[in-house]
Amino acid sequence: MDTLTREPTRRFALAAGALAFAAAAIAPRLAFAKPSDVEAEFAKLLGGKKPSDGRIKLDLPAIAENGLVVPLGVDIDSPMTDADHVKAVHVFADGNPQPGVVSFYFTPQCGKAAASTRIRLAQTQNIVALVEMSNGSFFTASQEVKVTIGGCGG
Repeated sequence: MDTLTREPTRRFALAAGALAFAAAAIAPRLAFAKPSDVEAEFAKLLGGKKPSDGRIKLDLPAIAENGLVVPLGVDIDSPMTDADHVKAVHVFADGNPQPGVVSFYFTPQCGKAAASTRIRLAQTQNIVALVEMSNGSFFTASQEVKVTIGGCGG
């Protein structure tokens, strides 16, 4: 009897299921963003301009015991007037499957350029914020967050 036309056996079905499960478990680990992916996203937003350091306060823990709920706060020093205000804050992570984590958009009516949320981090990585100002200038800040496994420093 030809092996290609035979009915699949229980053993074959279990082996195929185990292989599919292993591929699904391993594939996400192979698809993390790299620092170069973050740089490519920066290049799209910057359009050839150079960002400056300063004006951004990132509020992130140095060590996150649970990568599923990492608190993130951004506070940008800006007068928030019509002539000088923060237009957007883009946050990136260089070790997540997608480099873009969150974007916040502001207007002068916001009064203050600050926001907070919780983010998910897949592993220890750098978090980078890029601030776009109303005059076309950019500011950046970054911080490493160490993600431990079960709070054990792994």
